[in-house]
Amino acid sequence: MQNKNIFSILVFVTLLSFPLFSSDVLTQYRLHGIDNIEKQLDADLAKIEYWNQYLQNKDTSFGYIESYANVLICDKSLAKLTLYKQDLNSTYYVKKEYNAFTGEAKGDKYREGDLKTPIGIYDLTKKITKVDSFYGPMAFVTSYPNLYDKYKGKNGSGIWIHGLPTEQERDEFTKGCIAINNKNIKCLDKNIDIRNTLLIINESITTQEISKTTLSKLLAQLYSWRFAWIYSDTEAYLNFYTAEFRRFDGMNKEAFVKYKTRVFNKQEDKKIIFKDINIIPYPNEEDTYRISFEEIYKSDSFSFTGNKVLIVKLINNKLQIITEQ
Repeated sequence: MQNKNIFSILVFVTLLSFPLFSSDVLTQYRLHGIDNIEKQLDADLAKIEYWNQYLQNKDTSFGYIESYANVLICDKSLAKLTLYKQDLNSTYYVKKEYNAFTGEAKGDKYREGDLKTPIGIYDLTKKITKVDSFYGPMAFVTSYPNLYDKYKGKNGSGIWIHGLPTEQERDEFTKGCIAINNKNIKCLDKNIDIRNTLLIINESITTQEISKTTLSKLLAQLYSWRFAWIYSDTEAYLNFYTAEFRRFDGMNKEAFVKYKTRVFNKQEDKKIIFKDINIIPYPNEEDTYRISFEEIYKSDSFSFTGNKVLIVKLINNKLQIITEQ
């Protein structure tokens, strides 16, 4: 009963937001009730026209972002760490720019001890204030290696944003971390909340433009994947996965197909809601994107609320999932 009430509220909000489509929806609701229009609304979320309209006035400088108020861009070639913040109109502007030290060796990090700063998209997972004096007054721990790093077989750990030594001498590079001076690390601390801060590290490009047209395709197909999932369309659902797909736990495509087919054959009723969606183009990777969101899932036999991450490629205008967690 509670789920029905929640859905009714969502329908009401939808009708208020899109009055042009409300007449048909209201008629279906009047004649047949909520169940009859729920599937149509799920299908409409997979239409590119909806997302084209929705994105018109959105700032898509870094992609489509719902849950990050701050974006940190590390440009290794310019030795800069730039903080972008959202204003009251949810538009990103440059708040601070810091000189930064990065790894001694150029290129992407692949191995422990290769002296490279990784290239990728990361969250800040922890702030540490009790650190060795070599790291200055504090450090922010990054999520390296992330899902995509692990898919590509990268290893290593301990990639931080930290300060400079308070008692020791240091070289003008790091072993792979990002280091800024101690005044600036304190400034950064005052200007961010790690829970809503995204870190993008690139070799040379500070921003990677993505068109609203591409974002509309990705969002529409994300919801097409969701539609197939909700209504147990096994073939359509599995067509979103590449032959090289490997899940975070190592499950390959063949095992995944057997697993999902077994689950879908149960024909259970499912509720799946996506919140706080973020679609970020992956640095140094053509047509590759990190999609993250909060997933609320409920079926007859299982329920889950938590974070979901997909690494996808846009191949011939088709969203293809290469790994997920």
